[in-house]
Amino acid sequence: MEIFIDSADRDEVRRAAALGWVDGVTTNPTLLARAGVSMREAIAEIAALVPGPVSAEVLADDTEGMVAEGKKLAAIAPNVVVKIPLTEAGLAAVRALATAKIATNVTLCFSTVQALLAAKAGATYVSPFVGRLDDAGHDGMALVEEIVAVFRTYDRTTRVLAASIRHPAHVRRAALCGAHAVTAPLAVLERLCHHPMTDVGLARFAADAAAAGLTTDG
Repeated sequence: MEIFIDSADRDEVRRAAALGWVDGVTTNPTLLARAGVSMREAIAEIAALVPGPVSAEVLADDTEGMVAEGKKLAAIAPNVVVKIPLTEAGLAAVRALATAKIATNVTLCFSTVQALLAAKAGATYVSPFVGRLDDAGHDGMALVEEIVAVFRTYDRTTRVLAASIRHPAHVRRAALCGAHAVTAPLAVLERLCHHPMTDVGLARFAADAAAAGLTTDG
């Protein structure tokens, strides 16, 4: 399963890349607005920091505008994936970009049928928003499970990217249900490798080594 950082902060992306197991980046207009630089500059810098996909979102809301913006974004770097909203106009833009061999990430997905339409349009990724569904009283991960099952049934190549991830348990469930990717803030990513029993074990090993006078020199 691919693991992405959801951020447009270049320092955060550098920290995530240094972990050694983060594959790519997702951004959105809100995150880019916080970055304090132009969208093109931010995406170019981020794309140079990671080898994997970097999702950059269009701002237009009509098909023609999305396609034009998508082509400009894709030209920034070879690993840029154009992020398109899940609307009728957006799906038409996805089809046009797919025909042009431009990778897309269809965002703001909240139903299995929406995800199926994105796949039929030729999306590279589709992003169900887990946390936002949870906030509204639904089971966001159940949606991810459904989409994965439907894509398997119909042999769809679109990758399921679980988004709006709030905690490590979301990452675990995404992996268990067969999601192809997850994207999460740095704070969540940094918690993935921590477990209290690991800390207890390390403390015990250190105490035993000190008591026995062990060193790495002999």
